[in-house]
Amino acid sequence: MNIDEFRAELETRLLNEKEYIIQELSSMNDDQERLGMLGTFNEKYKELIRRLANENGTDLNAPYQSENPSNSENLSYEKIIFGRTMGIYDKLVDELYEEITSIK
Repeated sequence: MNIDEFRAELETRLLNEKEYIIQELSSMNDDQERLGMLGTFNEKYKELIRRLANENGTDLNAPYQSENPSNSENLSYEKIIFGRTMGIYDKLVDELYEEITSIK
């Protein structure tokens, strides 16, 4: 599995999820309910990783095969994916938080 392609596809899908959540926010009156959407976004992030891995036939628990076989760390695909995609998630969740807190 190509991690960079996986990352790009995940980013596209997360952008769509963020936009969907932003649309949902307009129908919410309660600040706590709006903030709860951050948790929903987090769950979508994890769900999308599982779904994409499944679509690619990747076992998230399998050891990641690095280009450097002398690398003694035995990281799973899941850990590698989370490590390489957390920046995307952080950026989008920050943007979502800004949207949530800007609603009056």
